Amino acid sequence: MSKPSESATRALLARAHSPDSVNRIHSEKIYGRPFFLRPSEPRLDAREVRRHARRREEKQRGKALKPKPLSARKRKQMCLYDVPRDAQRYALFEPLHDLWLGYMREMLDKDLDNGGQGAALKLASADFHGAEIEVVRSGCVGRVGIKGIVIKDAKFVFEIITKKNKVKTVPKEGTMFRIEIPAADEAKRGDEAEAERKLVFEILGDQFLYRSADRANKKFKTHFLVNI
Repeated sequence: MSKPSESATRALLARAHSPDSVNRIHSEKIYGRPFFLRPSEPRLDAREVRRHARRREEKQRGKALKPKPLSARKRKQMCLYDVPRDAQRYALFEPLHDLWLGYMREMLDKDLDNGGQGAALKLASADFHGAEIEVVRSGCVGRVGIKGIVIKDAKFVFEIITKKNKVKTVPKEGTMFRIEIPAADEAKRGDEAEAERKLVFEILGDQFLYRSADRANKKFKTHFLVNI
């Protein structure tokens, strides 16, 4: 340490410490200590430098080649969610309806026979892909009587395929739907009395203006509905 810098350091220390403390601090903590202008870094040889550069280039190239996710408008333009005409057959979706009945029987369990508020809460959060529904009330009279299997449970509409192999798009708003769930598939065993037992319920589409995934986590509360 040069004389001018040493005197400047002592002058700064003298502002806060006594002369004895200034000599002690300067000799123990400052004098002869190295002063680093920047953190020391390990030296890399030319091979390591090229390896790091190559890894950086590969990472940037991978980001450039990774495709970006499609936007909602692009997916709609590409008709990704539309059912092809050769697949618009009612018989093709009947196995889906059988799966849905098994899913509902398992979810409702004892509430399938009792009904009530417990069954209503489970039905409110259920997924209706594969359900057979019927329009019983609608603001548009022409939609009343449409019956078929739900092939798309969207936020604002149900897409239904009828037995005539026609796909109908029915808005949920202002529409009442009826759904029937047989208590058990006892017809194959010959027990027709058990086969006739079924849970029949109606849902108001205005209360189902959610996607099925969002509806599964939503808590519904009982309240008075003006439009019933």
